Amino acid sequence: MNRMALVQIPEDQLDRVATSFIKAASGYSCYISIARDGHCINAKSFLGFLSLMREGGTVELSAEGADAEAALETLAGILEK
Repeated sequence: MNRMALVQIPEDQLDRVATSFIKAASGYSCYISIARDGHCINAKSFLGFLSLMREGGTVELSAEGADAEAALETLAGILEK
């Protein structure tokens, strides 16, 4: 399952959003990844998240597993706030 999300996180809020995102992603059993500009990271990786989210723009969230749909909905909601 895939979902696009438009990310516009102010730099001063990046750590807070990263923490919320990783905590939420870790609550799901499915595998979740984030891709942008040819780079793909495990969505449960704090450092990976920071490396991709320093700049705004569109990312692709992907999830595989039983709770994939719920995970994508929740995580896209965090990114698009």
